[in-house]
Amino acid sequence: MVTDDYKLSEILEHLDCSMLDYQQWTDVGMALKSEGYPCSVWDDWSRSSDPSRYHPGECDKKWQTFRSSGVTAGTIVQMAMDQGWRPESRQRDIALSWDSAIGGGAAAERRAEVDLNWLQEEDVPGPHQPWSPSWEITHYLEALFQPDEFVGICTESYLQEDGSRKPTKGQYRRKVKDILKGIKKHGDDVGAVIGDADPETGAWVRFNPLDGEGVTDKNVTAYRYALIESDSMPIPQQYALLQELKLPIRILVHSGKKSLHAIVKIDAEDYDEYKQRVNWLYDICERNKLKLDRQNRNPSRLSRLPGIMRNGRPQYIVAENLGLPSWADWEDYINGINDDLPDIETFTLDNIPPLAPELIEGILREGHKMLMVGPSKAGKSFLLMELAICIAEGKPWLGHQCKKGRVMYVNLEVDDASCKHRMAEICQSMGLDHLSHNLDIWPLRGKAVPMDKLTPKLIRRAQQMDYAAIILDPLYKVITGDENSASEMAKFCNLFDQIAASLHCSMIYCHHHSKGSQGQKRSMDRASGSGVFARDPDALLDLIELVIKPTQREELIRDAKLRIVYQYLSTYRPGWENEA
Repeated sequence: MVTDDYKLSEILEHLDCSMLDYQQWTDVGMALKSEGYPCSVWDDWSRSSDPSRYHPGECDKKWQTFRSSGVTAGTIVQMAMDQGWRPESRQRDIALSWDSAIGGGAAAERRAEVDLNWLQEEDVPGPHQPWSPSWEITHYLEALFQPDEFVGICTESYLQEDGSRKPTKGQYRRKVKDILKGIKKHGDDVGAVIGDADPETGAWVRFNPLDGEGVTDKNVTAYRYALIESDSMPIPQQYALLQELKLPIRILVHSGKKSLHAIVKIDAEDYDEYKQRVNWLYDICERNKLKLDRQNRNPSRLSRLPGIMRNGRPQYIVAENLGLPSWADWEDYINGINDDLPDIETFTLDNIPPLAPELIEGILREGHKMLMVGPSKAGKSFLLMELAICIAEGKPWLGHQCKKGRVMYVNLEVDDASCKHRMAEICQSMGLDHLSHNLDIWPLRGKAVPMDKLTPKLIRRAQQMDYAAIILDPLYKVITGDENSASEMAKFCNLFDQIAASLHCSMIYCHHHSKGSQGQKRSMDRASGSGVFARDPDALLDLIELVIKPTQREELIRDAKLRIVYQYLSTYRPGWENEA
């Protein structure tokens, strides 16, 4: 069920149902069923993650209609990653994107910068004096909205079966300027403008502007702010921690109960960027022990409206413009202290780490990268298939002994049947009539995707296989970006580092020569595209046709025949050299 490190039920904890549409929600159910999970997992997640849209019995009814759909675990993994989740293997560090660091385990923990044991609690300022509901509401609306924008305010609630009260949709067709005009007229009698709030439950406001047609995420017209709220620690400690994190808080509101509502500047261009930024924001906060309600991530979410009494306590503005001035400044700050790069070390001669063992004697070490370059139809695939067999069986390859280990051959070019026939013919020529179960083939002809998309899929499938090497053939099928751009190819080649580091295996791949004669070029310059291709790997194997004179050809053929006879006799008649 995905991996031993992660079960789908665990990944679902990082997937917010309220941020999915109906088809995506259905796909989650299909994926769970195809992976052998019971309907109860889907039902429990739907109820807890999106209670407002949950209907008892709907999951079970839908579940009965699911047949073989082709929707698998990868769908849920991708959805969770789209919402900001990144797997941090309990056994290995996994890096899955351009910006992810290689080896994320220990480095990622460095994001927890605040030591709560040393955090000094701070007294939370009280309400603005004299207490003025009109001042609180006016100040809040002017801080977050433009005069002509629609704002959602809710002063009513309804009783649920469990005895708790939930806010209704409330008002969403009024512009800020009209509300402010009414408050100016009625003063602190704010109920005459927005309606009287229930004295036990208080009132709410949507902190992003709406279109005046509804209160869902689709009705949000600007993705300026996100809500940070936690009731897992005392309010003075919340206040101190929010300031310690230097969050770009536009306005901070006391809920009138046991939490502070921080309206954080996000300033996203669109909904997708909003999701990415908010997921990252929540991740940073939670790493710093600020446990958040993940249902509050939506841009249309309700927060507490200041200027209203709640069960005898005021909802009020605590502070404005805390922390850094903008999202960009805060992002730079967090990246600066949490760059996930290794620590700087002082070099000494006392503890020199050992070199990685050799996978291919004299050519490639374990965990390193090797590139094979050659002209089209020069036999690169045959050589790589032979290499895969040699590693799987611990045999010599081109005269270099291979360390035995499990290997995956990613076939991107040849049809599956032809690939396996070639493998069988190579085995036959090597005198192998059976193989140990160390060679896996991933047939991706016609199904290849760009390398940035293939990388997480490959890591997920290979994570528990303990591969010594992964051979990818050929490179051009998965190139991401312009192969002549050094910067884009540097990012592309970094993906091989991510795979090698995540799976602790060697990466071996092949590429073709550029057009024209290669004889006058250095081996480093023969690969098509940017020079990054040849400079990035740890080992480079270049294939080039040699011009041979007729007399040399005869000598080479004779020597080859002698080698074949020698190998045959050594294999099938050991000790023949000592015979008379």
